[in-house]
Amino acid sequence: MKNLFDHAATTDGVTVRVTVNFLPEQSDPANGKWFWIYHIRIENASRERVQLMTRHWRITDAQGTVRHVDGEGVVGEQPVLTPGRSHDYVSGCPLTTPFGSMEGFYTFHREDGSPIEVRIPFFPLAAPATAH
Repeated sequence: MKNLFDHAATTDGVTVRVTVNFLPEQSDPANGKWFWIYHIRIENASRERVQLMTRHWRITDAQGTVRHVDGEGVVGEQPVLTPGRSHDYVSGCPLTTPFGSMEGFYTFHREDGSPIEVRIPFFPLAAPATAH
């Protein structure tokens, strides 16, 4: 199963795995719109329960424009992961260029309320070449 995910980062026993796919049916290159979906799996191999509280994304397009996206939880949830458990979700990212990248971090709270910043690995967004 881990082979399905191209990118991974581990912080204090919490692993974030990512795989990304370009969606041509959601894209319109002639009008400067490219769209990707990414699947995230968060695995808790630590010895304590953690809860995902917030997310921070750094999204960079091919022109070097950086967008920061912050918010509570992921796709409307603030999942609790007990030791040995994982959480999966899928989301999407539009760009106005045919390639770019994403990276960031999640802030989790441990059982004692202390925060832990868990890295989301860098992953590229790249549309396949198209003939015009």
